[in-house]
Amino acid sequence: MEQRVPGQPEQPIEEQFSQIAKAGYDGVCLDPGVTEIEENLALKPLFERYQLGCMINAFPNKAEELEPLLDLAVSLNACQVNIIGGVMPLKPSSAASVVRSWLATAVEYSMPVLMETHRNGTLNDLFYTLQVLKEVPELRLCADLSHFVVDREFPLPMSKQNEEYISEILERSDSFQGRVSNNQQIQIAINFPQHKLWLDQYLAWWRQGMSSWAERNAQTETLRFLVELGPPPYAITDGTQQELSDR
Repeated sequence: MEQRVPGQPEQPIEEQFSQIAKAGYDGVCLDPGVTEIEENLALKPLFERYQLGCMINAFPNKAEELEPLLDLAVSLNACQVNIIGGVMPLKPSSAASVVRSWLATAVEYSMPVLMETHRNGTLNDLFYTLQVLKEVPELRLCADLSHFVVDREFPLPMSKQNEEYISEILERSDSFQGRVSNNQQIQIAINFPQHKLWLDQYLAWWRQGMSSWAERNAQTETLRFLVELGPPPYAITDGTQQELSDR
């Protein structure tokens, strides 16, 4: 919801909640680290006022920082927590031990707790993530595929091997995020004609991932899809720092 237009203040947070509710969305996702817990707790009345659900993207920079972020999620009645870990060991086996500790902590909480695929996070790289998944077979993901596409610079059309790698991720994913990238830019405008092939690729992946999720879950379950379009520098700008697309 941030605009980050030079010289212009951001909209008040209540106005942002109002816009989200008027647009028909089901909820709002917050991205707290442990130093931001109190300011996020203060948003609880807005969730109630606008009858919006809550999702948490938790940013623990140490193994022990997850628990207070999960407590925040409980206080806000969050439907789901996605961990974007700041603990990034060089070896997948070392990361696996941290992931197991987080999953053990999460067992005490009622909401789903997933690990998000994200650059500059524990699951930074596609190949690294595939190795962690083998080490921790119980790990479930929130898939933001845009990070892997940029990370591996996938060319189109996708090779059979690369499709198999992404299929492994989709089979382990219980939630999805709606950013479209190409292999050089993390967030592209989906209405630009030069991006149609990449939009089609993402739609195919989401269709595959959602179909797989539906096969292994009852009809009473809820699949959560986060429309995640970041402000600059995620959104590309021109020479005057104005966005080239309309998020």
